[in-house]
Amino acid sequence: MGLDIGGTKTEAVILDSLGSALVTKRIPTVKTCYTGFLTSLVSFIQEMRKSVAEPVSIGICLPGTEDAGTKLIKNSNIVVLNQNPLIHDLERLLEQPVAWDNDANCFTLSEATDGAGAEARSVFGAILGTGCGGGLSMDKVLWRGHNSNAGEWGHNPLPLYNERDDGPAVQCYCGKFNCTESFISGTGLARQYELIQREAIDAKGVFALIEQENKTAVALYQTFRDQLARALASVINICDPNIIVIGGGVSRYPALFSHLTEDVGRYIFNTSCSTPIVPAMHGDSSGVRGAAWLGRDAARRLG
Repeated sequence: MGLDIGGTKTEAVILDSLGSALVTKRIPTVKTCYTGFLTSLVSFIQEMRKSVAEPVSIGICLPGTEDAGTKLIKNSNIVVLNQNPLIHDLERLLEQPVAWDNDANCFTLSEATDGAGAEARSVFGAILGTGCGGGLSMDKVLWRGHNSNAGEWGHNPLPLYNERDDGPAVQCYCGKFNCTESFISGTGLARQYELIQREAIDAKGVFALIEQENKTAVALYQTFRDQLARALASVINICDPNIIVIGGGVSRYPALFSHLTEDVGRYIFNTSCSTPIVPAMHGDSSGVRGAAWLGRDAARRLG
């Protein structure tokens, strides 16, 4: 069983060993208080467990992180979870292990297991949505790194930033300046458009203007593609994955992938780039599917 817990809805799926969905269901995410959230989630999981005859492993895709020392959730946009021992409480109430990770890692594991990166040994998964997340998989196993920080490319400074082409310096919510996320996310694209036009518009609106051949939007899109190429080149220079899989709202614009590998090639430390850069196979389902595989893999390790 995999669960993708979002700020609005919680989605669950039970997969068979081949990746076919046996049961899927969504419920609203309860955010009024921690007790209400926990009660609702446990009830949902128990209901899902009853829908199949065999025992299931459980994996969760969750916004936020867990403090390594206290095991309390922090940095979650579902604020009632912060400073609470969610995983401990779930395991106690469900009486079984619960694996969990963030959305970018679950996305990456999904696409590496049976998605667009299934044939590749190493996969870098990138989510370009409201933010800019990433994850790295080696041989279908997540590589989290010594600090559990692998894949956090969105909070590296935008490579080769210059004010003339990229606009004035911008402070990220993390406190640092010119984070990659501030430029190549959907929010970053909208921010840059508003900076030019003094008009608030979301990324979907900017892409609509691009399709209408609006000169300002088209010019900004060329800058955005160059920023993306620079950021992906830094990933290749460091870990050189066999494939890069991109998901999130920005990935729904097909033209994004046209000649992107060649654009990245201008910035890597080599004479050319041959890394396939492709859209996700499972789309919005990658998070919940990755959570299911995460739970399966953890159950296997525990025997």
